[in-house]
Amino acid sequence: MAIAIGTLQDKLTSNEVIARARARAALIPDLLVEAQHIANTVTSGWHGRKRRGSGDTFWQFRPYDQSEGLSRIDWRKSARDDSIYVRDQEWESAHTAWVWADSSPSMLYKSDSSDVSKQSRALVLALAMTEVLAKSGERVGWPGVTNALSHRNACERIAAQLMVSDTNDASLPLADQMRIRSEAVVFSDFLQPIEDTLEWINALSQRGVHGSIVQIIDPAEESFPFAGRTEFKDPETNRKFTFGRAETVAQDYRNLFAARKEELATQCRKLGWNYLTHHTDTLASTALVSLHMKLTGEAGIALT
Repeated sequence: MAIAIGTLQDKLTSNEVIARARARAALIPDLLVEAQHIANTVTSGWHGRKRRGSGDTFWQFRPYDQSEGLSRIDWRKSARDDSIYVRDQEWESAHTAWVWADSSPSMLYKSDSSDVSKQSRALVLALAMTEVLAKSGERVGWPGVTNALSHRNACERIAAQLMVSDTNDASLPLADQMRIRSEAVVFSDFLQPIEDTLEWINALSQRGVHGSIVQIIDPAEESFPFAGRTEFKDPETNRKFTFGRAETVAQDYRNLFAARKEELATQCRKLGWNYLTHHTDTLASTALVSLHMKLTGEAGIALT
């Protein structure tokens, strides 16, 4: 009987995964349209922050540093002034960015304080970021779904693959495809064990991958507005917790949630990664603007 029950539970779990995958696939066409609109709105009239590199296009003159070779000096410019100048060229090499949105069960949560689930918002932001990167000439891929693509319509291609791909309950993307000097852009609630998240970040950093993580938060998850007898259900394990007076644990919960965020932010700062939070009751464009500025300013990706 125990074996029969176990087999039935496995079947039910499998059916739940399939149902979630189909529900996510049904969302993607509308989310793609929304993502493209957000991407176009955010980047309209913007220009990426240029940076020094090995291209052929002139960028700027700047004062010579004694640590540089004499061959870097622009003698014509220097002869017209009392200072010595170096001629910098603009970086023109495309980068590879890996964009990924968490599709684990916890991402389905939506409280009365928000109009959208964490999954919907994460997918919109991931697709919008993909659109921005692709139109900027960057190679962009979705770990476990596509290779890195160098096409202006990469967002549509990735969305099409997401609709037919098998999804799993992984809370973090596989790192197999990510190589040195690539960029990982991950949208998740990061509510899995914090040790797993920190281990994943450290492993990628050691491989020379730069990362940007955006923690998607439903406002109720942080403010804990619950009171009275309340039953909570863990979407990952289906375990249930009941409190006779939920308000008695509210402050402890908020403290733990804040400490978790700070631990994640601290580790990102140590490794030079970007850490952002986004609440689902705010505009998606606000997160994309912040992420856009981080990528153009710190990672050096030339978004236009």
